[in-house]
Amino acid sequence: MHKNELISDARIQKIVSLIDLTNLNDDCDYSAIETLCAQSNTPAGTVAAVCIWPAFITDAKKLLTQKSPVKIATVVNFPLGNDDTHQTCMLIEKSLKDGADEIDYVLPYAEIIKGNDHAVATALQAVRKIIPDQATLKVILETGVLESNELIQLAASIAIDQGADFIKTSTGKVPVNATPNAAAVMLDSIAKTAKNVGFKAAGGIKSVDDANLYLTLAEQTLGHNWVNADHFRFGASSLLQNALDNLSGSVSTPSDNDANY
Repeated sequence: MHKNELISDARIQKIVSLIDLTNLNDDCDYSAIETLCAQSNTPAGTVAAVCIWPAFITDAKKLLTQKSPVKIATVVNFPLGNDDTHQTCMLIEKSLKDGADEIDYVLPYAEIIKGNDHAVATALQAVRKIIPDQATLKVILETGVLESNELIQLAASIAIDQGADFIKTSTGKVPVNATPNAAAVMLDSIAKTAKNVGFKAAGGIKSVDDANLYLTLAEQTLGHNWVNADHFRFGASSLLQNALDNLSGSVSTPSDNDANY
């Protein structure tokens, strides 16, 4: 495979450290979760988190063990953003009890398009209320559906105002997911607030070139020191292997039998 020699190993290792390694496939099973957890520990260091369906949280918790720094993220109100808020809150409570560290919640983006800003804020208030400070709330805006910069900015502002720890571009389940334009609008929204809010680019980010573009945008907007796992993530499934393929020397992901998850 052709390697990108313009991106340094240090930069690639940073990219790896910011990945939420994701499997939200409809056919996901225990074997896939086992593989995902094994892959989270790489020759370039560990990823930031694994992002999985709520049904697999307890499995991931056992597979990663207490020694692993890798967080467990799960999705709720996913992918359409139109689930009943009470049911969503119940799922969040169960997910946290099962061992999730991070909740990726889909904002009711259809209501944003309809102009029902108050309904969106109310739903997010209910969600934020039940998530303790030690857990992380990432709010998915589904920017590819919002389409205009004004709607993306509005969704970002509502999420930030209602206590999001991160704002995230996409579910990865629609035709248009993360784009540099949407990222720029979201990062600018973060820059304009005094609140400590992070950014997650998700959907369609498959190469170190893709990842480096978003990293550069964030560094230009918020500074090099801001870009760390507390403030910046990639939601991706294939990015990790591309990153490892582009490291100097011969590297590979750990086998499924690697005991040190």
